[in-house]
Amino acid sequence: MSVRIVFPVALTALCAVLLFKPSDFGVAAADQGISPASVLPDTNGDLGQPRRHFRVRDGAQLEDADAAAMYDRVAAEMAAGYALEDGNTARSYQSWERFNTSPYTSSTHGKRYVNNYGNALAREYGAYEKAAALPQGAILAKDSFTVTKTGHPVPGPLFIMEKMSPGFSYVSGDWRYSMIMPDGSLFGTTNAEGSERVEFCISCHLARESTDHLFFIPEQYRKIAK
Repeated sequence: MSVRIVFPVALTALCAVLLFKPSDFGVAAADQGISPASVLPDTNGDLGQPRRHFRVRDGAQLEDADAAAMYDRVAAEMAAGYALEDGNTARSYQSWERFNTSPYTSSTHGKRYVNNYGNALAREYGAYEKAAALPQGAILAKDSFTVTKTGHPVPGPLFIMEKMSPGFSYVSGDWRYSMIMPDGSLFGTTNAEGSERVEFCISCHLARESTDHLFFIPEQYRKIAK
């Protein structure tokens, strides 16, 4: 049986402005057993300048093997959605090295299941806490999804960190943060369109200034460095 990812009308609106009314919830989503509560945002502060990632409520908790199997079935469709955005990363990140053994829940990314990819310049990320600072041009991409209690996948954003040239942003360690929504729309990117909507990324990663602003995969999900 094939799995179809649903992009609810309300989720598309949420992608753009983080505003949602239950009455906007699409019929197609309801047909798939996805309730409005499963996509309602949970944010702190101004919706136009959130202080954390918005969360999907009441998602299913999967065993690692089930989460991996679900991702294998929907990854191509997720990538196709992100690729509607005019950017090389969204189109190519799944061909890069993946650093985790299976999707894992990230509490700092809205309690979604996530995967960590890196381009060739980001390969040092696989050394984790022993990694040196990543060079200019290194890109880390984290896609995300959740699964409803009825077993239907709901795509989340694609989160991107790119190391820019020295002087790009002292406070971010010269990292540029971007968020691409499941419909391919750009939610925000540092020092460009929607910059205020991803400021909280800088604040969060600043806590890891000693490790080049990088958080690392939980140990049980790490691939062993080759």
